[in-house]
Amino acid sequence: MDDVQVWVDGQLLDDPAAPVLRHDDHGLVVGDGVFESVEVTAGRPFALTRHLDRLQVSASGLGLGGVDLDAVRAGVAATLGAAHLERGKLRITVTGGPGPLGSGRGDAPHTLVVAAEPIGPADGSAAIVTVPWPRNERGPLAGLKTTSYADNVVALAEARRHGASEAIFPNLAGHLCEGTGSNVFYVVDGELRTPTLASGCLAGVTRALVLEWYGGREVDEPIEVAEGADEVLIVSTTRAVQPVHRWGSREWATPGPVTAEAQAAWRAHEPLDVDP
Repeated sequence: MDDVQVWVDGQLLDDPAAPVLRHDDHGLVVGDGVFESVEVTAGRPFALTRHLDRLQVSASGLGLGGVDLDAVRAGVAATLGAAHLERGKLRITVTGGPGPLGSGRGDAPHTLVVAAEPIGPADGSAAIVTVPWPRNERGPLAGLKTTSYADNVVALAEARRHGASEAIFPNLAGHLCEGTGSNVFYVVDGELRTPTLASGCLAGVTRALVLEWYGGREVDEPIEVAEGADEVLIVSTTRAVQPVHRWGSREWATPGPVTAEAQAAWRAHEPLDVDP
């Protein structure tokens, strides 16, 4: 824990392992909260404005109302100032604050937590598996980055039982949706494709930047199309652009040519050139 720094509601903690949430905080009681994970490079947050924009969208969609982004930025500055990270991850969490021990909300202020920790480099490639539990693209939480992640915990545990590092969800239509913590791209006939946001997938920051910096087509197709693609790659804050070498029992040599081009396009844009 020596390398971890935690800021809660305006205060940087002397002991990052100290308990800080009340027993009735709604984020703890029912997962009533939203969050963002932000890459830190050379001590600076990558694409912070994009992440904070999405935090607001998620909070609004969950019914939490507006988030005090000035307070969030103050927490980010204080946490990174104490952490001195060369490469790391910020976790920004906003919960509904103290409330009833049930689904109904109280009227207390939000709880705001910013934590920073170092992370190592991502693996060179990933093994993934499809799990049998579909995302509900018509549900109230579709496309929101909430702290209600229990289905992801179960799915990722299932993936690890199969020697994989990521689980992939179809949606109720049987189309490709997303991973537990990643967006999925795949290549068919030399064309890079990824599901539309209507699939229920998260509007990933890395996903958006890959589409901007390299290109690709957004299309909703049966998950079997992606499973049979010429190349597959998953993208996220901590993975960047990561080729997939195995999906279920199918294997690829990695990186494929399109994946290599997408990786090169990513590397050509220094993170610090992006609006922080």
